[in-house]
Amino acid sequence: MTDASPASPSALSSTAASPAPASADAVARRTLLIISPDYASHLLPLASLGTAWRDAGDRVVVATGASTASIVEGFGFERRQLQLGKGSNPGVIRAEEQQRGEDEALRGFFAATRQGMIDTLAFQARARLSDLMWEPARIAREVQAIVEDLHPDAIIVDHLAFSARLALVAMGAPYADVVLGHPTALPVGSEIYGYPPVWPREFAPDDSELAELRDLCLEVSAHFTAEWNGALAEVNPDLPPVVDAFAEHGDLLLLNYPGELSDPERTAILPPHEFLGSAVREEPEDLEVAAWLAEAGPFVYVSFGSFLSVRADVLARVIAALESLGLRAAIALGSADRAELGEIPDGWLAREYLPQVTLLARASLAITHGGNNSVTEAMTYGVPLLVLPFSTDQFAAAEALERVGFGQALAPNAASVDELAAAIGRIIDLPGEARARLDGLSASLRDVPGRDRAYAALARLSARP
Repeated sequence: MTDASPASPSALSSTAASPAPASADAVARRTLLIISPDYASHLLPLASLGTAWRDAGDRVVVATGASTASIVEGFGFERRQLQLGKGSNPGVIRAEEQQRGEDEALRGFFAATRQGMIDTLAFQARARLSDLMWEPARIAREVQAIVEDLHPDAIIVDHLAFSARLALVAMGAPYADVVLGHPTALPVGSEIYGYPPVWPREFAPDDSELAELRDLCLEVSAHFTAEWNGALAEVNPDLPPVVDAFAEHGDLLLLNYPGELSDPERTAILPPHEFLGSAVREEPEDLEVAAWLAEAGPFVYVSFGSFLSVRADVLARVIAALESLGLRAAIALGSADRAELGEIPDGWLAREYLPQVTLLARASLAITHGGNNSVTEAMTYGVPLLVLPFSTDQFAAAEALERVGFGQALAPNAASVDELAAAIGRIIDLPGEARARLDGLSASLRDVPGRDRAYAALARLSARP
């Protein structure tokens, strides 16, 4: 799943409406259906896209699970019950809060991250043999029932909601496919799902390990495609099977990513698409954070997201590196064991939940695992990044930032306090040319936010003959 900074479930809503992209009187009231897994890190950017329809006076309905119901309510949207998988995450994920089976899978994932990147990617690949298409035929019929009841004018779906997308394909319902991770979450050309096509400079995996990982990912792709085709035949036997289910996509691809960071050669072979830049959410005022910001000078924002905040050992080294440089920090602790962190320096802001967007708007540097929300929101506010990637598409995100000169990546299990401190010192003051380009990207992303880009792209899609 795409990771996000831990954020308070009661502080996840968008409470201030931006200017509506169209007058509510200009068009008849329409219905937008958003389909999302029951994960805050996925629902938040999807719901932020929906605010363009809400502010235009349209009806927005979100089909998702019960754990994120408060988020849907906070945005002022309607909710339809739809549980797309066995797990859930209302803001910070803990193994002990998951149902039986999911708790062990989560502990296994956390253990794999301590072994290294290949072990983690292999663990995630094997998990896909059972967790991406949970009861697909039943879920597909539930999705179809929701669509038939609502008759939505537009549908946007999380790309990873495979069972939901299968349902829409089976019933011939047009939809926009939102890739919330790095664009490589949709493989194109010779890419293989789950196998990183690029690596950051500091990462040099062994060739034999890479070959084994590639073979495993090919096996998973074949298994998943067979599962997709089996469910598709059950839901609509008139449709032909697909060659690679991971490469399937909607009528329009919405990439929650800045096009300026995308490799031009890869961009050229994408299906019809729109780069959204970032689906930045508006956050209600947090009085404690506002008071801290009023007195804080330059500071570094640190978050390993809703999953990987559990890696308190890495976070402890980051804290030591920042302290050695005399820098202040705001740290989203998430599920980290505070006993592993030691004393947090006086004057720092450290809480389980922090309003990430609010803090990135003022930060001088961010240190992150490389989750999509963290990367794209940092770009929106012109914040350079030190990335400590653990899994999935985080390696591709880190490589992109290094390629364009907006950050650096280090191996989280290997980077020492001194190495972290040296990297922080290099990145916090970008060279003039890179700083100017990052500022330009930030201005572009704030001038036309992702929600308005999505709104315009869906309008063009619906206008097609």
